[in-house]
Amino acid sequence: MTMDSPQPHDDLLFSPIHAPVNGPKQARLLSLDGLRGFDMFWIIGGADIVKGLAKVWPGRFSTEMTQQLEHVPWVGLHFFDVIWTLFMFMVGVSLSFSIARRKLMNESSRSIYFHAIVRALILFALGMAAQGNLLDFNLATFHPFYSVLHGIAAGYLIATIVTMNFKVKGQAIVTAIFLVSYWILLLAIPVPGVGRGVLTPTGNAATYIDSLVMGRFHYGENTWFLSYLGFASSVLIGVLAGELLLSGRSGKVKCLTLYGYGAGLLILGLIWSIWLPIIKLLWTSSFVLVAGGLSCLMMATFYLMIDVLGCGKWVFPFTVIGMNALAVYMATILFGFRNIGNIFVGHLLPRVGRWDEVLAQSVAFAVVWLILYWMYRTRSFVKL
Repeated sequence: MTMDSPQPHDDLLFSPIHAPVNGPKQARLLSLDGLRGFDMFWIIGGADIVKGLAKVWPGRFSTEMTQQLEHVPWVGLHFFDVIWTLFMFMVGVSLSFSIARRKLMNESSRSIYFHAIVRALILFALGMAAQGNLLDFNLATFHPFYSVLHGIAAGYLIATIVTMNFKVKGQAIVTAIFLVSYWILLLAIPVPGVGRGVLTPTGNAATYIDSLVMGRFHYGENTWFLSYLGFASSVLIGVLAGELLLSGRSGKVKCLTLYGYGAGLLILGLIWSIWLPIIKLLWTSSFVLVAGGLSCLMMATFYLMIDVLGCGKWVFPFTVIGMNALAVYMATILFGFRNIGNIFVGHLLPRVGRWDEVLAQSVAFAVVWLILYWMYRTRSFVKL
């Protein structure tokens, strides 16, 4: 992991070039920086600020907003359930640019694969530190397969292999094969004491396979090994969107195509959910399509507003976050920024009544953002 200025081909943490790889222009895809920052905003403080506002103004609307900022217990989809898959989608968008750029630079396939493997391993290790209690140095509390970064690492690595070996049509076909295969496996694998095709939190094929593979380290309701097919599909949906953005079509045509792509995925996923429920914890195929469709619609909107229409000033606060996405994610998990914020407002909190949560969370977020702004101004970008 290094700290350096971003390069056009930095696919996990930074945005790729905007123009076709064989064109003369090499502008950054500013919409991706902004969308990544928008996504991270909700993780590093935005959701808590909104929940604080709901405490100030209780009511039906605030209750519904708060619900959207919580994960669905099992079947269904809230806004917060799209956060993780949106990031994986953006990894895919960047990945398509990265591989195209590296091939243009005559980088060998061996080098590209090696780079991807190293990144995936680092992400996996960071995930163990962030959510797997690695730093406890205690096997009793260690959960090696329990992290958002684990899912991103797996999806990224598999998607890299697919993108390296298939063109656009082949990538779409492989994605479809992954999704259908995962559906079949969920229905076909017999679970002892439960049977086939059962999709409950404790009785499903994905959880059963995880328990077999992980043994004593199995933990939580999120599923992993069978879900690799879903993780890879989420990244590949982003790859396909990236291939469109790489094309020589006009910006407006790209936007219309992205909107159509997103709407089609959304409709297909909702239809599929009649037979295969939308379950984020299982990362079911219907969830992949619905969340991927929503991600594509958001990407299209940001791309239209920022890169096509040039209305990008409003996104700057998000861009500051998006340029150091992994760094801020790790930092907010490992360090208590609310405690730092309370140094400034801790004695004021008992005096502001229902505004205490809003104030505490806003100051904590301000501390984080100002650090990121300093990194942005000094060109200090953490990358793998």
